[in-house]
Amino acid sequence: MTLPVNFDSVGVDAILADWVIALREYGVDAVLVLGPDPDAGRESRQVLAVHPPRLLPEAQALADSRDFGAPWRDSDAPMVAWQEIAKAAWQESPSRWRRLWVAHGYQTVVRVAFALPAGRAFECFMFSARAFASRTEAAELAWSALNIWPMLRRAIAETRVTLSPRELESLQLAFEGLTARETALRMDCAERTVNYHLANAMAKLHTDNKLQAVQKACWLGLI
Repeated sequence: MTLPVNFDSVGVDAILADWVIALREYGVDAVLVLGPDPDAGRESRQVLAVHPPRLLPEAQALADSRDFGAPWRDSDAPMVAWQEIAKAAWQESPSRWRRLWVAHGYQTVVRVAFALPAGRAFECFMFSARAFASRTEAAELAWSALNIWPMLRRAIAETRVTLSPRELESLQLAFEGLTARETALRMDCAERTVNYHLANAMAKLHTDNKLQAVQKACWLGLI
């Protein structure tokens, strides 16, 4: 079972609460964010944020499932998915998470995925207590996720690991493909200073090399 990270942050909770308020006209009163577990296998996901918090067990059930997981991302399916879970929950061998969410009165879920390197993704789920009459409503929810995601991703990342501005800049430039020498020119500092910042970042991210550090920083939403 993938354990959730510590997302008990005023910043994250406030963003989610405001998001839910903005979506009430669509019957949405629950939102969930899943992300890759950077220290586990490709299909392992963590609950990064959920509102209201009382739905954490239901959120964890979805994170532990293989629905909308890595195999789904490998398909030709679009980034946005809209599903009437109230119908799917009573089909043969339904997923446990569907039964749990339907038991709380939810009928529809809209999922928006934000792709990451190595087949990982961040996933935003919006749960509504009513069925949607058309794709228009699902599309409007998707747009809301696209709009809020940059701010939400930064808030979540800050709760997971803290890098200094220079450490983060060094990783970002490495992500862009710059060498330490090129990074030093861009940052207007010595090459050994860049390597110092990279070493600190690798230590904080518990990685052994720059490539692993860059990849893990992506999975955490830092870059």
